Amino acid sequence: MASVEPLLIVGASHAGTQLAAAAREQGFDAPIVLLGDEPHIPYQRPPLSKGLLTGKTAVDQLALRGPDFYREQGIDLRLGTRVTGLDLAARRLSLADGSTLAFGWLALATGARCRALPMPGADLQGVHQLRTLDDALAVAAALGGSSQACVIGGGFIGLEVAAALRSAGAAVTVVESQPRLLARTFPASMSDYVAAAHRQRGVTLELGCGVRALHGQQGRVEAVELTDGRCIDCDLVVLGIGVQPNSELAEQAGIACDNGVLVDALGRTSAPKVLAIGDVANMALPAVPGGPQRVRLESIQAANDGARAAATLLVDRPQPLDAVPWFWSEQHELKFQMAGLPAAGDQTVLRGDMASDKYTLFYLRDGAVRAAHTVNRPAEHMLARKLIAVGARIAPELLADPSVDLKSFSTPPRPAG
Repeated sequence: MASVEPLLIVGASHAGTQLAAAAREQGFDAPIVLLGDEPHIPYQRPPLSKGLLTGKTAVDQLALRGPDFYREQGIDLRLGTRVTGLDLAARRLSLADGSTLAFGWLALATGARCRALPMPGADLQGVHQLRTLDDALAVAAALGGSSQACVIGGGFIGLEVAAALRSAGAAVTVVESQPRLLARTFPASMSDYVAAAHRQRGVTLELGCGVRALHGQQGRVEAVELTDGRCIDCDLVVLGIGVQPNSELAEQAGIACDNGVLVDALGRTSAPKVLAIGDVANMALPAVPGGPQRVRLESIQAANDGARAAATLLVDRPQPLDAVPWFWSEQHELKFQMAGLPAAGDQTVLRGDMASDKYTLFYLRDGAVRAAHTVNRPAEHMLARKLIAVGARIAPELLADPSVDLKSFSTPPRPAG
């Protein structure tokens, strides 16, 4: 029997919107209220650092669902609504306008926010972050009058923005404090490949350099000062120094948190009938030899899969999340697709030639495929996800040989007998 308790979802994000949709698909027939603090109808975030900046994607193409969807599905979408408090005992939310809302089920899809740059000049005009639609529109508007841009941070968002700004004609410098790009995600060989790809396309990289201050005149940024004393002239700065989870609402209510809200594979928190999904959720993972026990995955795929798993709990048909994590990034004409979670000590096997801009780097752990990073090989990425799911055991020389058809390894072995 479907629940009759109302579901309140805090955060009109990918995760929040997917939960509302999946709950209805699963047969949850109680009231659903989707609360978003932005004024915009729920929208796609990946194009913000890609197509929206280059002009390939228009604002009216970003909506996750049309307005009619929410009406037809009986989802009460409330935009521009900020939640200020959570009372678990009373099972009520407090809103910024002074009103309260009662809930039976509560889902926190509050996402994450950009880390602040704690240094002089961070508040100058021309200094931007990129997380929301309004952020992206501000960067796009500033780009029209910019000739020299500096991106602080060489992670995925920073590199995507750098590629977009470069394609728009700006001179771009990326400043990364680590000695190589994407050091937490890629091995040195792929970091070197990414660095060479950006340099070949006209992006200047300053690696192993921190930022000491931002300088400007009349309130507008004009230069970024590095820790070695050099200054980079620029009239546009975009910060890409990572995010932090918006877990304050849960923390203040006494819900267990540690780098996000702690949840199991169904999105359950330490509080009864309170879920957390999306970027704010630090989820327990299925046991994989050598793999992490839990992780906060900042990806659309994880948000959608986690929301679907949580929806099964609402209708008392729980199906824990067990999908292989995957991510993607577009930089210039390169499409990076990452599947699985590599670990320190994994054996890497290259399939293809990096110089061709089409290859896959597989990660083996105890002889089994545990992760794969592909560049411009979407079909091989899809196959890699299947190989990871079944824990395929493939000899390194076979993985490396492009003439070997790997599809035969993508089905689980039949039990003996």
